[in-house]
Amino acid sequence: MSNLKPTVTFEQLLALIRGRRSIRRFIERPIPDKILHDLLEAARWAPSAHNRQPWRFVVLTAPAARRQLATAMAAQLRADLTADGVSAQVIEADAQRSETRLSTAAALIVVCLSMRDMAPYHDARRQFLEREMAVQSAAMAGQNILLAAHAHSLGAVWMCAPLFCPEVVREVLELPEDFEPQGIIAVGYPAEVRHKEREPLETRVIFK
Repeated sequence: MSNLKPTVTFEQLLALIRGRRSIRRFIERPIPDKILHDLLEAARWAPSAHNRQPWRFVVLTAPAARRQLATAMAAQLRADLTADGVSAQVIEADAQRSETRLSTAAALIVVCLSMRDMAPYHDARRQFLEREMAVQSAAMAGQNILLAAHAHSLGAVWMCAPLFCPEVVREVLELPEDFEPQGIIAVGYPAEVRHKEREPLETRVIFK
């Protein structure tokens, strides 16, 4: 029997989960270091494959660092959309939106994975699956950050953009070789209120 006792009721937990929304606009207000530490502490208690904890985090709070990353990623987005034949107007709107979202957040948490401590396999199938487990582990740590941010009355949004330009992120942030960028969580005090419902449970579940 587990000796872990919950410190919140299910109703309290569900209210926190239901209340979280993806916030993309922020006011100019720095996040105290203690709160940022709380977000990362929540992340490191996420479940992970083999308990190997393959997540890695890079935290950007300096405005110049956020702008540098935002500018570099927006440049790659422009190049990709240009290659797709997208109109210049749409390209610029998308790039500006991405750049603004990244540069105006009070903090950016770049979520990476590392295979350094994961199990090695000699066959491609199992090695692929091992990496998939690391991806899932990093994503669960990211979810903990989002919920912890909401508990601190912060707004946050998960952005998958690093998957489309991992080398850009690596170069700008001078990441260690084993850090594989998976997403960016933009965090700040919210400048918007968002409402979004979920599809009915019965449309997403099969009971047998």
